[in-house]
Amino acid sequence: MTNTQRVQSTPQTGILSRAWVRATALVVGFAIVMIASNSIASALENPLAALLVGPLLAVLVLWLYGFAVRRIERRTVTELAPRRATRLVLIGLAGGIVLSAATVGILALFGGYRITGWGSVSGALSVVGMMCAIAVAEEVLFRGVIFGLVQRRWGTWLALAVSAVLFGLVHLVNPGATVWGAIAIAVEAGMMLAAAYVATGSLWLSIGLHLGWNIATVAIFGTVTSGSESRGAIVTATTSGPDWLTGGAFGPEASVIAVIVCSAATAVLIRIARRRGRIVSRA
Repeated sequence: MTNTQRVQSTPQTGILSRAWVRATALVVGFAIVMIASNSIASALENPLAALLVGPLLAVLVLWLYGFAVRRIERRTVTELAPRRATRLVLIGLAGGIVLSAATVGILALFGGYRITGWGSVSGALSVVGMMCAIAVAEEVLFRGVIFGLVQRRWGTWLALAVSAVLFGLVHLVNPGATVWGAIAIAVEAGMMLAAAYVATGSLWLSIGLHLGWNIATVAIFGTVTSGSESRGAIVTATTSGPDWLTGGAFGPEASVIAVIVCSAATAVLIRIARRRGRIVSRA
């Protein structure tokens, strides 16, 4: 290779290096933000504090994301455009609750779920506040940062796979975690939430779906979610039966029922994304 050739290749190498540094900074930075936000939210037991601090944490994470994207990626944060925010979040909330209800309902039909009594409204409200922070922080990292970075470089299909796998892997640190539980989370939640992002080009639907599922699964139906015991719910309930049906210690999210129900939703969202021309090929 001549000296001229080496000189000509240097600028391109420098550009790629800077891009990788920016991407790494975003991923590591928002991984830390997610851990901190989730830890603070999980420590909130007073319902009033949870309902106040949880949404405030969510707003802070969204602001940090917008600020970081504008400063580091130097682009407009179209995925958080306020024009459709309320509508998409409400649709997502309703969708998440319906999907959770369908999962628990089918589980009950097979004898795997049974309501044993009334729970605590204040406890349920604490869960709602906590889940606001958790849903937003996780969507910002896994869909906003990771999915977005991979899709812009390598296309939608690889971004779906990478973000889903990482979302499943991070749940291996949860209580009662198993390899199957991580796979189930990756397929049912990681794929569905990313598909919601692709279909709308917005994080708002993904946030709403994530929040609706968590609120319904924990605060309404009183079941374990991702291995974490229910801290408060409108009803108390028990699950019984084989782990493949109930999800075992990991909760209904590790049930084949949840995988089937949420995969059906993913297929619908992918079809919508294709019809809208939102599937991006490799750059």
